[in-house]
Amino acid sequence: MQSRISYFWKEADAREQYRTGISIHSHTNHSRESLRFLEKLGECFAPLRWVLSAQKERASQNQTPIDLGSGYWTPPVTAREAHELESRQIENDLGLNSLVSISDHDNIDASTLLRVMPEYRNTPMSVEWTVPFQVCSFHLGIHNLPSSKAASIMETLAEYTANPEPKRLGEIFRYLHGFKEVLIVFNHPKWNLYLLEPAKFNMLLFDFLAKYSAFIHAMELTGLRGWRENQEVAELAYGWNQLVISGGDRHGLEPNANVNLSDVETFDEFAQEIRVRRVSHIMFMPQYADPISLRCFHTFLDVIRHYPGMAEGARNWDDRTFHPDLQGIPKPLSALWKRPPRFVAGLFDFSRMFEKDGVTARMVRAAWRRELTLRLSDGETSL
Repeated sequence: MQSRISYFWKEADAREQYRTGISIHSHTNHSRESLRFLEKLGECFAPLRWVLSAQKERASQNQTPIDLGSGYWTPPVTAREAHELESRQIENDLGLNSLVSISDHDNIDASTLLRVMPEYRNTPMSVEWTVPFQVCSFHLGIHNLPSSKAASIMETLAEYTANPEPKRLGEIFRYLHGFKEVLIVFNHPKWNLYLLEPAKFNMLLFDFLAKYSAFIHAMELTGLRGWRENQEVAELAYGWNQLVISGGDRHGLEPNANVNLSDVETFDEFAQEIRVRRVSHIMFMPQYADPISLRCFHTFLDVIRHYPGMAEGARNWDDRTFHPDLQGIPKPLSALWKRPPRFVAGLFDFSRMFEKDGVTARMVRAAWRRELTLRLSDGETSL
């Protein structure tokens, strides 16, 4: 087993011994991103809790109760735009052939649509599967599903997510593991999505790994998570005899902040490289050296931006954010209100001021001097 990490801003020539760059784990407008996180944040931050409470009270007076658990937003890029965004970075910046595996939350609509076009006919059919586990959920990247069985597999995964039966989870993992071309990646394993007590979260994580790590082929160093958390993942992977692998988790217009380097020509071969040869070389791209808060802020700006070139009904952020109507049917917010609440519109307008001419980004980057180096424990380290 061998994991290696390189940094484009320090050792760009590390790519020269490879033919292919692999972009794993990115999202399109087919990905439904839950709004439940707002409730969790409200439990930690009093001002947000007050705002949510006030909005819920106002909504109840209008007989439209707020249900953040059933609401969701969608990223602003289409399947084709997402694929081109990822492949362009690999081909132009790294000078390599590109393989792109898009994994939206709990659906394969993007890869299904891409495969209709001849130039994308070999696109892997992949998904980020939400796996309920006791009082939380973990996210697994299930990459390169067999075409003939993809639809039935997705039905099985969706059924488990909706009605989890713990005794079935091992059977599902064993079934997926049986396909030699399928790659199972534990996405952002140290991200405490439900904001549980750290001790409780770690107990659940270790319990999950004790039961199912034999069916997991790699753990993800996530391009949209902080350096400290990724260091914890590297240590976790070593403790469980796992490879680390790239995974950008892109939701906006910034391409994945890390990719895998390889000599393979197909995703089938890449799956075998990870599963059998147990070799992984991750290249972190220049954007990962920027402060994570800045990068998340720019993703937020991508999400709320107006896109006049998009189809009608998808141009504004409230066209791409959904909430159940009185009948429980998800509808765009733009169809549920005459205009956004004033505090939301004001917050978004204020945020947009900071992206003009990139002034804020340049100021923050100029002040950012931290040296970033991940430490691996399996005999290979970064340079």
